[in-house]
Amino acid sequence: MMFDTTPSSACLPRRAVLAAALAAVLAGGVLPQAWAQGSTASSTANWPNKPITFVVPQAPGGANDVIARAVAQGLGQSLGQPVIVENRAGANGNVGTSQVARSAADGYTFLVTAQSAYTINPALYSSVPFDPIKDFTPVMQLAVAPYLLVVNPNFPAKNLDELVAYAKQHPGKVEYASAGNGTLNHLLGEMLKKQKGVDLLHVPYKGASAAATDVVAGQLPMTFGSFPGVMPFVSSGKLRVLGVASDKPTQLAPEIPPLGKGLAVTSWYGLFAPAGTPDTVVVRLHAAITKVLATPVMAERLKTLGAESVVSTPQSFKASLPAELAYWKQVVQDSGAHID
Repeated sequence: MMFDTTPSSACLPRRAVLAAALAAVLAGGVLPQAWAQGSTASSTANWPNKPITFVVPQAPGGANDVIARAVAQGLGQSLGQPVIVENRAGANGNVGTSQVARSAADGYTFLVTAQSAYTINPALYSSVPFDPIKDFTPVMQLAVAPYLLVVNPNFPAKNLDELVAYAKQHPGKVEYASAGNGTLNHLLGEMLKKQKGVDLLHVPYKGASAAATDVVAGQLPMTFGSFPGVMPFVSSGKLRVLGVASDKPTQLAPEIPPLGKGLAVTSWYGLFAPAGTPDTVVVRLHAAITKVLATPVMAERLKTLGAESVVSTPQSFKASLPAELAYWKQVVQDSGAHID
């Protein structure tokens, strides 16, 4: 007689049954997922346990760079870890911005950028190597800096109305300098042309500093410039300010008249994390920076730079971006500015 010597499942040793069950669990990916979640929770619970990097997609010395370094210094003291500022300039901010978009979402790399590079570039360039909505998690706005309309002291206009009247008397003859095609001061000039129905001639420069310098020298009559960039010339009498690009006076210089709603621009400097950065990290970072910005030392530092702190949350910052991107897309289209 022949007998079946293959043991039934009921007769399998207990260890074999457990091994089979474990194999099935591993095949289903349950434990690896749990381990991954546990690892992430552990890493964020200890965050930060190594240096943090702020990538600034502009050259050293500009307002965005200086603000990033001031915040980094206070934040490093608060968190107990160094915060390193790394400048990655190029393509009007596209190089550094795309670098952060591709960085690990582990809470150790962040983008500190100017509003123009983030919300205008996607409309100005035929393509950019990042998606401003999908590739980033907004953390907060750090500061805002108003833009001023300034003229050479020898230019006859002493306020906006006189400038408009002069430009209408001399169509196509009044030139304005900008930091380059598609920059914020270029687009402000186009907005002024459209709102007031005047014909101004745009002259692009390679940078805001060069544009302001030539207006000081009398090579061109006018420009729009950031408060920190042109206010020193105004204070020394080398430029005359006609107004601030806002619908209300700026606290930095309440005596300067606002240009009105049609020329109101909020130029901000903001902090972003790569998409997928843990919420716990974003919340803790936001809280820490909010405390840094609230200190008298930081408030005075921003004022010296020609900027103001602003109340901002990840939620409010995120909510503002789609409308802002759409707004600047329309402004760029109206201006005809384009970079391949």
